[in-house]
Amino acid sequence: MKRTFYNSQEVAQILGISKQTLYRYEKKKIFPKAKRNPINNRREYAVDDIGRLKKILGRS
Repeated sequence: MKRTFYNSQEVAQILGISKQTLYRYEKKKIFPKAKRNPINNRREYAVDDIGRLKKILGRS
């Protein structure tokens, strides 16, 4: 089964940054705001979102 969403910790590991840096970049508007899960309000990232964040970091 293919995953559709990743949590903040997983995305930070994929990008090679800390979770706090991920949040800081979002707060400083370097990264776009993450989508939120309507049930628990946690950040969710789709595969396309991760690709966009990699481009912003210059890590295609």
